[in-house]
Amino acid sequence: MAWTCTGATNAELIKNMAKHGLINSARVQAAMSKVDRSNYVRNKHYAYEDSPQTIGYGATISAPHMHAHALEYLLPLLRPGARVLDVGSGSGYLCAVLHHLVSDPESGTTGQVVGIEHIPELVEWSVSNLRRDGLGSALDGAIEMVTGDGRQGYPSFAPYDAIHVGAAAPTMPQPLIEQLARPGRMFIPVGTDAQVIIQVDKDASGNITQKELFDVMYVPLMDREKQAVF
Repeated sequence: MAWTCTGATNAELIKNMAKHGLINSARVQAAMSKVDRSNYVRNKHYAYEDSPQTIGYGATISAPHMHAHALEYLLPLLRPGARVLDVGSGSGYLCAVLHHLVSDPESGTTGQVVGIEHIPELVEWSVSNLRRDGLGSALDGAIEMVTGDGRQGYPSFAPYDAIHVGAAAPTMPQPLIEQLARPGRMFIPVGTDAQVIIQVDKDASGNITQKELFDVMYVPLMDREKQAVF
């Protein structure tokens, strides 16, 4: 189903995902509609394909339907004013969408999105992508793009109401669980040969529950020294 969602435009791509039940909330649809995927891919000819695409340095931008899945599962925690961490932020695309979900211009409520990526060149590129997409002013504090080892999270801005991880960890990273707010939720692919998306929830008392959602195949979450460079 997901692979049939490719569109000729950003609007058509998102409309197709909603039509096939991959986007179920008006908030997610509105936020994704505000972010033109063509500003975050290397080859604009394939910008609206519902497929993952290489962005260099052994990294990819996930397929649009996977971003839609992640946003739908995290949505209960993505209220205006929330703080979110995007691990393996790559091109900056999901940070842009998350920004629109946690900020409400009408009420003047601004959340904070932190994108962490261990390839400095990708961090620089993501910042230029966000500026190109009209989010230059958000980079003054509402969106922070940092270079670092995402497996360790980013304690400087913790705790996070929601954490998205865009690459597969071989085992569950404990630092990310520790940096979840109370309550908080994480969407993370875990595994090596066989991978599964796990939803990690922390309740108001700090109790942790983990729920397997569905099988996936992501690029691995690794450090710069082991990352293939293309």
